[in-house]
Amino acid sequence: MRERDTQPRGMRLKTKLVLLLLGCILLAGMFVFGAVYGGREKAPVITSDLIGEQLRSVQELVAVEYHYTNMGKFENQVDFYGWKVPFTTKSFLVSYDGLIKAGVDLGTVKAEVGADTVTITLPASEILSHEIPEDSIEVFDESHNLFNPIKIQDYTGFTAEQKEEVEQKAIAKGLLSSADEKARLAVESLLRIVPGMDEYTLTVRTAE
Repeated sequence: MRERDTQPRGMRLKTKLVLLLLGCILLAGMFVFGAVYGGREKAPVITSDLIGEQLRSVQELVAVEYHYTNMGKFENQVDFYGWKVPFTTKSFLVSYDGLIKAGVDLGTVKAEVGADTVTITLPASEILSHEIPEDSIEVFDESHNLFNPIKIQDYTGFTAEQKEEVEQKAIAKGLLSSADEKARLAVESLLRIVPGMDEYTLTVRTAE
């Protein structure tokens, strides 16, 4: 003979409903946990090598372009042991346009990564290129001295001297300082989009 269940039928139903509800809550909790943690992609680990690779891909960062127009005078006289020989003066005036590009070489950047900080030290800006388009050069008042004729070396040597002079003037006006600041801002913007960088305090500075 089957033993009679003494627990009321309503109580048994209530117990089953409670157990079913607890099971649903447990399953829902496991689903949420898996969605939040299991489905989350792990952010890349920020390392100095990773940062260096990002910046070296850019190589040189041109931060400032300096356009100018200049005019200079070349003059030369034959010198014989400190004595200026009369009637041997040669001269010419030349005007030209130029373009100076200043920036930093990112191949030598230094990156230091701490527990929650990233510090980037950029090299000081330098002049990366200086060009004078040939079609912009105009020569005026060119002398024709039989005793001391103008040679092609006079033009090339004078142009080189003019380049150096203009560069020094541009630097004195703050060309490299401006390039330092723009390079710093550009590198900071570039690194902030690197995945995982938002977990770090980023500092970009220029070497002393």
